[in-house]
Order: sequence, then structure tokens, then C-alpha cells
Amino acid sequence: YQRRVHGMSFVEDGDRLKLQTPMPSSVDDVQAHTKPTDGFLVPLSANVYNITFHSFKIRDLDKNTILFEVDSEKEPDGGENISDVATHPTVDEDPEVSLRTIRYTFPRHFLKSKTIGTKLVFSVGETPAPNFRMIERHYFCDKLIKSFDFTFGFCIPNSTNSWEAIYDLPQLTEEEEDEIVRNPFQTKSDSFYFVDGVLVMHNKAEYAYNG
Repeated sequence: YQRRVHGMSFVEDGDRLKLQTPMPSSVDDVQAHTKPTDGFLVPLSANVYNITFHSFKIRDLDKNTILFEVDSEKEPDGGENISDVATHPTVDEDPEVSLRTIRYTFPRHFLKSKTIGTKLVFSVGETPAPNFRMIERHYFCDKLIKSFDFTFGFCIPNSTNSWEAIYDLPQLTEEEEDEIVRNPFQTKSDSFYFVDGVLVMHNKAEYAYNG
């Protein structure tokens, strides 16, 4: 007997559900979500292109200031501790859940930013990755507030690439800001990564604005 739960296929094995080959989610599927997914739509093993993230930077483009930066290949410079801004939640679940979920704690003034830019440095393994695309869905209290869609294009094998994206953020009223600040980590996002229309990676983030 087969069941589909959160986009993944399971078969009954006695009293337990056993993960089977995941059912792929399409671009249309993920764009139809109006609240965060309950789980991950693909396992880590779906990343057959060996896409690896090396560094990530967030900038306020209007003020030309760096809001967050992490680089796996650089030693900390003694400035702001990364763990003060970004952490992985500790949960009594499969470690894969914690590994694929990050929590950001930003100051309230982040909510007043109009445009932010991100820079992601990533590498690809031995298999070319055509039409690399990211769809990012942002929610507050299980309500969709913004969706972003970025296409990098073709990634050659064994390459290291830099992907820059610009986010035009929704402008909030003081009342909306207050509500978001009062509800830390109820602002969430799902990041879906596709190669040639096939979902290969799915990560999650949660945000607080009381840092």
C-alpha cells in the first residue's frame, strides 16, 4: 500500500511507513503553496548534481551595508559572531531537518529595507546542471506574503559559480512591523532549487526581527 505525504512517497512496512522513491514536485506544485510545507519535498539524495553552497552574503542595497555574511572557507575575523545571527534549530528529529533549516535573527530596522541583494557562491559536481532555478516562498503566520523566482541558467561541470539576486521587499506599516517583531520565527520561507525543471534541493528558513 502506497501513500503520498508532503510530496514524498511511502509504503507501509508493518506498523511503519518506509520512504520510497520521492514523487517529484514541479514548478507549478511549489508555486501553489500558500503556507510553508510541513516537511521537505525531496531528500538530500535528490541533489545528484552535487551542488554545494560555499558562501552567502545579504546586503541592504539602499544603504550599501552588509546585513549578514558567511563563508565556509574563511576564518572568522573577530567581528560579529555568525551564531548571533544565524543558527540551526535543535529539534528531536532526524538531523537532516536541522541541517536543512536555518534561523536568522535580524534587528527590527531590517524590516524597513526596501531592496536587498544576496550573493551565493556555489559549486557543481561532475554532471552539468542546466536551467538552475530557485523559487523562494515567504510566509508570515502561514500566510504567503511574497514569492521570488530567480534563474541562474546553465552550470558547467566542476565549476564554482557566483549567483547574485535582488529582492524588492514589501513595504510594511508600523502595525505590521510590530506584529512581526512580536512573533519571532513565525516569518518563514521555503527555498526550492530546480535543475531543468526537476526539484533537487529544498531548504527552509525562519526569521526573527528582535535582534
